[in-house]
Amino acid sequence: MRALISVSDKDGVVDFAKGLSELGCEILSTGGTFKLLSDNGIKAIEVSEYTKSPEMFEGRVKTLHPKIHGGILHKRDDQNHVAQAKQHDIGTIDLVCVNLYPFKQTTIRTDDFGEIIENIDIGGPAMLRSAAKNFKDVLVVCDVLDYDEILTRLKNGTCDLEFRRNLMIKTYEHTAAYDSMIANYMNERFNGGFGASKFIVASKVFDTRYGENPHQKGALYEFEYFFSNNFKTLKGEASFNNLTDINGALMLATSFGDAPAVAIVKHSNPCGFAVKENLFDSYVEALKCDPVSAYGGVVAINGTLDEKLANKINEIYVEVIIAANVKPEALKVFESKKRIKIFTQENKFLVRAGDKYDFKHVDGGFVYQEKDEVQDSEIAQMKQMGEHTANTQQIQDAKIAWKVAALTKSNCVVYVKNSALVAIGMGMTSRVDAARAAVAKAKDMGLDLNGCTLASEAFFPFRDSIDIASEVGVKCVIEPGGSIRDDEVIAAANEHGIALYFTGVRHFLH
Repeated sequence: MRALISVSDKDGVVDFAKGLSELGCEILSTGGTFKLLSDNGIKAIEVSEYTKSPEMFEGRVKTLHPKIHGGILHKRDDQNHVAQAKQHDIGTIDLVCVNLYPFKQTTIRTDDFGEIIENIDIGGPAMLRSAAKNFKDVLVVCDVLDYDEILTRLKNGTCDLEFRRNLMIKTYEHTAAYDSMIANYMNERFNGGFGASKFIVASKVFDTRYGENPHQKGALYEFEYFFSNNFKTLKGEASFNNLTDINGALMLATSFGDAPAVAIVKHSNPCGFAVKENLFDSYVEALKCDPVSAYGGVVAINGTLDEKLANKINEIYVEVIIAANVKPEALKVFESKKRIKIFTQENKFLVRAGDKYDFKHVDGGFVYQEKDEVQDSEIAQMKQMGEHTANTQQIQDAKIAWKVAALTKSNCVVYVKNSALVAIGMGMTSRVDAARAAVAKAKDMGLDLNGCTLASEAFFPFRDSIDIASEVGVKCVIEPGGSIRDDEVIAAANEHGIALYFTGVRHFLH
């Protein structure tokens, strides 16, 4: 048996090579890997000696040779292949262990394009692809985590076809992800992130029980190990729908930095939000907005779930809690509740991944865009458009209402009072219907909207929404502006004694 080992990530490779050597395997190696193995007393043959061809062009060409690729690719059960290999003195290579130049790490470390280019691996992907193509005859190893199992299977003689096939699939996933990363980087650098092709690559975290509905399959995939590093299950199992709702709640709860924010979401739409002096008070105020919808919803806590807050939440049924961290005594509060699911990021505060782009499937493809983010400057630089000026609390409420509106399905209107969401209308085909729906829900809940601030994620096309706002006592309105009837909207605000501000930025969410 002959193995070729050439790795950039050398973690575990000495023990792996030692295990192969003890099994009687002849080892071929290159450059730094060869030196490391030799320094550790492992007998290896340098590839250039094996091929009788020196490394060339500063190492750009070293394994691109018929004795390497012929040794990997020829079919052992094809007599013609075997005869050709013998004719050209090409020995078999039965195992290929390769991981690739650290392209991404290089782009993070430096902006030197010359150095970045030199960290695009050529020989590595070629060998991996060759070995994967001939997986029936060659074990292909691209993952450090597979070393131990491969050694065990070689000892036991259990490297069966299914195992080899799984290694082959993993290898093509690996090389595809590597090439995609390079293409995306080049488009990011030279085409503003929007090249002729876009590659979206993610790694599976786990299968969900099913998709949105029981007849659909589902799974969670992650970018850059975000969920592996920031998502721990404490109780229950996350469903497909749970995960989309958790995302909506987390986006909202993390919108105010380290503030003690609590968001309540149902079917991806906010139904409660508050930022008070502490998390307990924030939850109590958030729940007041719409306790009916909060039943069976998702609660996101930007901080620690303690026993006091846990007991309060436990007064109603919520399906999911996601908290930055959870105290053991808080978890015990829910021991007898079989249906509740609890997850944590094990951080001091909830964190976002910070994705730069966003995409959505449409039939036949996907639409792709820069991720929308509300900038604090939008509030700081908003323009007063009418005769009336908001007070300090109303400005604070405007900050909250504006961010909630940006994270709520259009068309939407958001009413905030004393740093808590008190009414919301979302996903309507007209903005005035959203305003009416929000007011009707607030009346049902017995909530007083007098003195609150209203935010709309897009401009009001007519004054009717301002008229509705005045009837319930809205004192401040924040919106982008930009309607051909802005003058009518401003006049309505002046007429009703409402402070009106334009941000100049729209935040549609479709």
